[in-house]
Amino acid sequence: MVYHTDVDCLRIVRIKKTKAEGSRARTLAFDDENCRKAIPGQFVMVWIPGLDEIPMSISCSPSNEVSITVEKVGQATEALCELKRDDQIGIRGPFGNGFSIAEKGCVLIAGGGTGLIPLAFLGEKLIEFPVKTTFLAGAKTKDQLLFQDRIKSLTRTSETKMVVTTDDGSCGLKCVVTEPVKKLLAKKRFDMIYTCGPEPMMHKMFLLSEQHNLPLQASLERFMRCSVGMCGSCMVGGFRVCQDGPVFTREQLHSVEIEFGHSKLDLDGRNTKI
Repeated sequence: MVYHTDVDCLRIVRIKKTKAEGSRARTLAFDDENCRKAIPGQFVMVWIPGLDEIPMSISCSPSNEVSITVEKVGQATEALCELKRDDQIGIRGPFGNGFSIAEKGCVLIAGGGTGLIPLAFLGEKLIEFPVKTTFLAGAKTKDQLLFQDRIKSLTRTSETKMVVTTDDGSCGLKCVVTEPVKKLLAKKRFDMIYTCGPEPMMHKMFLLSEQHNLPLQASLERFMRCSVGMCGSCMVGGFRVCQDGPVFTREQLHSVEIEFGHSKLDLDGRNTKI
C-alpha cells in the first residue's frame, strides 16, 4: 500500500510574478505552504499542463517568497519561461535531502550556471549564522550569470566575500570557477565546501576536497521521472538521487566515483558519457 502526503500530491499554484535572469532564464514566483518549509538543495516536480513534469530546484527568499528559476534548454523549460503572471502550474514536493547548514566556521560556496539556483538560497540561509562565507559564482558570459544582484546582496555583511568568474572575461575574472578555488584552498582551510553546477565542474571540486581532505556537499542533477524513488531513472551507483540526494557528501561521492563526473542514465535508461 502506498501512503500519500500533502508533499507527494499535486497542488495547482498561480504565478505571482516573473523576472528575467540574464539572457536565457526566468524566475517564476508563487505561493505554496509546503515549499516555504523547503531547505536549500531540495527540489519540486513542476507540471506544465498538457506537456510534461520536470524537476526544478526550489528557492526561498528571506521574505519567504517561493520561486523556481528556469533556463531554456528544451520544450518544457521554454514553455515555463513563456508563462506570465496568473498562469498556473502544478507542484509536487519539496523532495530530497538538501544541504546541511553550517552554523559556524568558514565555508566556501562554488557554483556555475543553473547551479547557482540552490546556492543563492543556501547563501541567504548562511548569513543567519556567524559563518564566514566565500561565494564563487561562475558562468560562460556576463549575460548568463544568474542572480548577480541577489548574490551581491549577501556581501552586505563583512562575513561574506564574493568572487565572480566568466569564461570570456566579460564579468569578474576570466577563468572557470574552479581556478580561484585552487588558490583559495592552497592558503586557507575551510570547514565545509558546497558546490552545484555542471558535473565536470563538481567533479573537479570533489577532487580538490579529496586533495585537501575537506568536507564537501555537492548537489547532483539526474533525469527524474517519479521523484519518490520508485522508477530508478536517477540512479548513481546504489543511490537514488531523488531520495538519497540530490545533495551528497564527499564520502558518498567517493563510493560512486566510477560514475560521478563520468556517466549518467539517459531517457532510455542507458549509461551515457557526461
